Amino acid sequence: MTGTLDLDHLRQWIGRSEEASDIVTAQLAKGLRATLFLDIGAPQRGDAAPFTTHWCLAQPVYPMAKLGPDGHPTRGGFLPPVPLPRRMWAGGELQFIAPLRVGDEATRTSRISDVTVKAGSTGTLCFVAVEHTITTARGAAIRERQDIVYRDMPSGGGNATPAKPAAAPAPAKHREVHVSDPVLLFRYSALTFNGHRIHYDRDYVTKVEGYPGLVFHGPMQAALLVEFAARLHGGVAPKKFSYRGLQPLFEGGEFSVNANETAEGLDLWIANADGVPTMKGTANW
Repeated sequence: MTGTLDLDHLRQWIGRSEEASDIVTAQLAKGLRATLFLDIGAPQRGDAAPFTTHWCLAQPVYPMAKLGPDGHPTRGGFLPPVPLPRRMWAGGELQFIAPLRVGDEATRTSRISDVTVKAGSTGTLCFVAVEHTITTARGAAIRERQDIVYRDMPSGGGNATPAKPAAAPAPAKHREVHVSDPVLLFRYSALTFNGHRIHYDRDYVTKVEGYPGLVFHGPMQAALLVEFAARLHGGVAPKKFSYRGLQPLFEGGEFSVNANETAEGLDLWIANADGVPTMKGTANW
């Protein structure tokens, strides 16, 4: 049962902050490289880690008794207690300042910057914007805005209402194809200590949240776009990468990572097996 959404109450969380630290290990770098279809190599202290390694670091750890029915921690605490049951990453923006390296102690400082409510085609949507700064002993490494969206369950116990298909992009000049199988989703959940059941519990995701299958992680799609963009620019991360989820990507089929050059950098997108975009991004150097 969804509770009453009191926006004034939820906006009291704006300005709340927290800090957490973790170590970039060689094992983490290897695991993330393997999961993002990169050469695993033999990372040593001082070697650059994958560009979105910070999404694996210092993830919140709660006892089992404090997890909600979806596998996330119960509502409240740092994030506001939005009374809508379905939670996903909607998009965000990354500014890459300096690489994280194996052996770094990285500190993430996070702040709730906004809480808004919108009416979407599938019902009420609540967006929570979180700003993060990742620092090491050398100074700032990454600045980020993360947009989280909360939605209601589909009415009548049926399947989730499909999103309106995104406009077909231009044919991709650069493209690579992978398979979104359950092992890939498990690996990314493990690397990010993500207990969200939509990524591994098929009974839950189909019978409770109404999706047709396991849901591909939004940040993994974004991570694949960042790494693809960097490979197309000689291994250099973009100064700014903005991304937005368009519709869910489900396990069980092929998906593609795509890019086209623009005057400012690259337009990038993930597409499902039918060629329908599920996430789009822009990278600027």
